Amino acid sequence: MSKKDYYEVLGVSRDASADEIKKAFRRLAVKYHPDKEGGSEEKFKEISEAHEVLKDPQKRQRYDQFGHAGVDGNSTDSNGQNPFSGFNGFGGGFSGQSANFDFGDGGLGDIFSQFFGGGGSSEGRSTSKKGRDVEVSVKLSFTDAIFGVEKNINIDIDDVCEHCKGTTVEPGYSMKTCPSCKGAGQKRRVINTLFGQIQQAVTCEVCGGSGKVPEKVCSVCRGRGTQRKKQNIMVKIPAGIDDGATIRLRGRGEAINGGDKGDLYINIKVQSDRKFTREGDIILSQEHISMVDAALGTDINVDTVDGEITMKIPAGTQSGTDFKLSNHGAPHINSDKRGPHIVSVIVDIPTKLTKTQKDLLENFRGKKRSIF
Repeated sequence: MSKKDYYEVLGVSRDASADEIKKAFRRLAVKYHPDKEGGSEEKFKEISEAHEVLKDPQKRQRYDQFGHAGVDGNSTDSNGQNPFSGFNGFGGGFSGQSANFDFGDGGLGDIFSQFFGGGGSSEGRSTSKKGRDVEVSVKLSFTDAIFGVEKNINIDIDDVCEHCKGTTVEPGYSMKTCPSCKGAGQKRRVINTLFGQIQQAVTCEVCGGSGKVPEKVCSVCRGRGTQRKKQNIMVKIPAGIDDGATIRLRGRGEAINGGDKGDLYINIKVQSDRKFTREGDIILSQEHISMVDAALGTDINVDTVDGEITMKIPAGTQSGTDFKLSNHGAPHINSDKRGPHIVSVIVDIPTKLTKTQKDLLENFRGKKRSIF
């Protein structure tokens, strides 16, 4: 099914300004938020997709010129290729993608490295090892994401063996020279190539290149140097973090024998709120008032993440008018600054009127006409 025109989705003209596009998106996002009564997840995704394209000048330019094909990563040309992949906008050149070639152990890559100075020994290349990175997800309430919170994360990972302290040796014993490589950490092997037979140095499979093996292997980890453990990690989530953000904790991933620990990646999932929505550091909400209050002006109580405050509605306020509450939005991470809270005022027009109310309105309309 073909996609709708993005301008039509947001209800703006093709020459709409950036501010008009932003305001249209905010109004529709509040109206169709899935957690609100009358909301629509499908409609919310549709307007979010349209906003993502039209708010970006380069994406909007491509969309205006080529339509959905200019911004859709799944679009293909007659040859089955994406005509826009590999470029950063028009005239921007290639995006810097790189190709990696793996020749495999003992293949042409090892042969060429010996000919051109790389050598086949462990001294000629990096031998540092690193444990596996661990990835977890943490769910936050809307309020916790705004003000920050501490979360306890439970994970089951490979950690340093407590029995041998990662040495792989049973306590009371020591390391000895590897009987396979005689302490060299390497072995020589002969391989047949197009250029004849070539000697190649390979890492000893018995000692892993260290040249040493345990006199007696650790009875707990069986020589791995690690053991499976349950860990509780207390993580401080900074105020102002947004949905989709990732926190990296260096060295809190899995351990590995003879190497550094991996990293722990914490993916943040922020739950939606029935009252508020968020766009960057801006918090959005709606308040409904009667047409009488809109015409005459009034004071209303407004809910914010900081609690209820009183906001003045001036006389003659029109439906859809936005009011800015400074410093009531989301905090900037690692900063004392906060964004604004934008309140959109919706004027409710009554659908049922008493005879007295109708007479008053008819009288008002008659007087208004007589003026002109």
